[in-house]
Amino acid sequence: MIRTDSQPAKFQAQFTNGVQVSVSDTTPDKGGGNLGFRPHELLEAALASCMNMSLRMYAEKQSIPLSGVSVAVSLNRNNPDGPLFEYSVEFRGLLSESHKGQLLSALENCPVRKTLSKPLHFRLLD
Repeated sequence: MIRTDSQPAKFQAQFTNGVQVSVSDTTPDKGGGNLGFRPHELLEAALASCMNMSLRMYAEKQSIPLSGVSVAVSLNRNNPDGPLFEYSVEFRGLLSESHKGQLLSALENCPVRKTLSKPLHFRLLD
């Protein structure tokens, strides 16, 4: 569970999982100070981080010589069919085309991607 608490800066919020702490904010055109990650950037970060970790875990299990990976994710909210996560992947290491194909296929098993691919529901807890 993540908890947020208002901060003195106008719309800044501190968030924590009970161990790690960071801040979010909004842009100056929306009244914020741009002093933290915007909420949609946190969605992008969650997906990019999960994809990065999933690729490295898969490569380790399959003995693929992946020495590193960079994943970039952007949330396109202007897509007429609904929000679209667009991403790119850069592999490091001596990888064959077959290895790259395996790794790209493995992205479909990223837990955050699976979660975001399902219909979402919301419930207020007491």
